[in-house]
Amino acid sequence: MLHFHNHNHCHIPLCRQQPMKFCMSSVFYFLVIITIFLPLIVADLNSDKQALLEFHAAVPHRRNLNWNSTNPICTTWVGITCAQDNSSVLALRLPGVGFIGRIPSNTLGKLGALKILSLRSNRFIGDLPSDITSLPSLQYLYLQHNNFTGDLPASFSLQLNVLDLSFNSFTGNISETIQNLTSLTRLNLQNNNLSGAIPNLNLTRLKQLNLSYNQLSGRIPSSLQRFPSSSFIGNSLLCGPPLQACSLSPSPSPSPTFSPPPPEFPKKQGSKKKLSLGVIIAIAVGGSVVLLLLALIILCCCLKKKDNGRSSVLKGKASGGGRSEKPKEEFGSGVQEPEKNKLVFFEGCSYNFDLEDLLRASAEVLGKGSYGTAYKAVLEESTTVVVKRLKEVVVGKKDFEQQMEIIGRVGQHPNVVPLRAYYYSKDEKLLVYDYIPGGSLSTLLHGDRGGGRSPLDWESRVKISLGIARGISHVHSMGGPKFTHGNIKSSNVLINQEHDGCISDLGLTPLMNVPATPSRSVGYRAPEVIETRGYNLW
Repeated sequence: MLHFHNHNHCHIPLCRQQPMKFCMSSVFYFLVIITIFLPLIVADLNSDKQALLEFHAAVPHRRNLNWNSTNPICTTWVGITCAQDNSSVLALRLPGVGFIGRIPSNTLGKLGALKILSLRSNRFIGDLPSDITSLPSLQYLYLQHNNFTGDLPASFSLQLNVLDLSFNSFTGNISETIQNLTSLTRLNLQNNNLSGAIPNLNLTRLKQLNLSYNQLSGRIPSSLQRFPSSSFIGNSLLCGPPLQACSLSPSPSPSPTFSPPPPEFPKKQGSKKKLSLGVIIAIAVGGSVVLLLLALIILCCCLKKKDNGRSSVLKGKASGGGRSEKPKEEFGSGVQEPEKNKLVFFEGCSYNFDLEDLLRASAEVLGKGSYGTAYKAVLEESTTVVVKRLKEVVVGKKDFEQQMEIIGRVGQHPNVVPLRAYYYSKDEKLLVYDYIPGGSLSTLLHGDRGGGRSPLDWESRVKISLGIARGISHVHSMGGPKFTHGNIKSSNVLINQEHDGCISDLGLTPLMNVPATPSRSVGYRAPEVIETRGYNLW
């Protein structure tokens, strides 16, 4: 009798052991990888911290940055923005903080993940270290309004989108290595001491170019002739479109030619008198023309000065990106020249910009509410904030500032949108808040649900409601018994990254025209508030 052995059955245990061994080895390798790379993530942040501390210690500065080894770098250090996982420093923004001196090598040049560096409007001197400009991830470099000297660095990060070295004292030629920066959209080298010819920068993405007021010479390359003349003015030895045409060869000075003098005829007495009368008339007419021109120039200057006083400093620009086009509006039109730079920041705020930076920013209208218009403002260093332009403010400066101090103190809570800064003048009142990209609860509940967007589920609604409740409770406990939000409604509830509800626009009611407020505001108002006008500035 023949016996058939089930070979498959015999090998089943072996087949089962093989995947188990593979799984165990995979888990082992995974643990090894985590063990190796997790300390590297921590080490990256620690090395960034050490590099910044070395820079902080080496360069004198006027403003207290709250940089020390005991404070967490990503949440308390002024001017620092970290990655979402806090693994490295992505942005360093310290404009106008009073740095004086040279930037040491091997300090900021160690920030390997840095994407944005803004050290403009300080007093740095000396050469610009090449280890900064060649940081591999660097995309935005703002070093204008310093006093850097020497040649431009020979190497730049290939990721650069914006390079602004204007208003310094750089010398030498414009490096041809800039031609390799194919991602560059903005190049500003104006008001330096650069000389020589302009290299042929065939950068297709370049949108803004300014090489004005240097000592450049020669013909403007054809690849740059698409830019306006303002990009090249102040270089007397430059020629070619859009400036004056270049001469083919230097023209020799004309040699003097001699011609026989015209025959002299005896002059009559009458002709002499006629000539004198013509000269007198010419002088009179010329003098009148000069006086008329002077009067016109003075009139134009006066009109221009008047227009500048009334014109807006910033025009809101409607941005695309899937949004419907917003009407172009402006904020800052009432900012008075002597009061510029009087933007008041609250303690602990990490923003570093002045009022002029804010008014130069591109702005998009987010919406119009009971108390004014809100704008999304994107500043030069890619910082995004919300600016609220208040209307119908009836209190004086002292009462306004007192209320701002209360709002700034009460706003320190995860479920309250914090007030970061404010500006007060006779004709303009501005508030600066963090930008919350999640939008408002009103939009989530009542907005357009096209594009596959589903309505809020029950769990999300409960979470948002709890966040709102925590925020209101905090406002009442920190603001005192007479401090109220004054305008609770779904459009004043913003959704943060954790999908929690955050209340905004708190404490603004006492600043407004009180009789007009109840009728125009659609937010909830407790009966005791309406009956007693229980608003208090203190």
